[in-house]
Amino acid sequence: MTIEEVQQAIIADFSVYEDWMDKYTYLIELGNELVPIDAAYKVDQNLIRGCQSRVWLQQKMEGDLLIFEAESDALIVKGLVALLMKVFSGRTPQEILDAEPYFIDEIGLRQHLSPTRSNGLMAMVKQIKLYALAYKQILSQKK
Repeated sequence: MTIEEVQQAIIADFSVYEDWMDKYTYLIELGNELVPIDAAYKVDQNLIRGCQSRVWLQQKMEGDLLIFEAESDALIVKGLVALLMKVFSGRTPQEILDAEPYFIDEIGLRQHLSPTRSNGLMAMVKQIKLYALAYKQILSQKK
């Protein structure tokens, strides 16, 4: 699936729920399905700055694809992390850089999250894009 298709699927999944309590419950379910990252990656250098909760983001390249693993110590934030992993993990750096995560506004996350959670979500997106930019540079130097 393309990033566009994944975002459309997320929007469709959330459109099933009319009530925001149900959407939060679904977010928590998504977070509970997230594979925990290895404890070795739960270090300060992998913490996302700007998040009220603790979020660890680990990355690696497999071929031309950037693979992310992430985890949070907060239930709803863990669900947000799961959504970002669905959209961005397993993509080329250029795909990540070109993608606008419009699903965030489409499903109403920005207006239904607390300001600190919303800021944390944007900090996660920013960090993912920064990793993509760095790996794009590394790949271009190899060519």
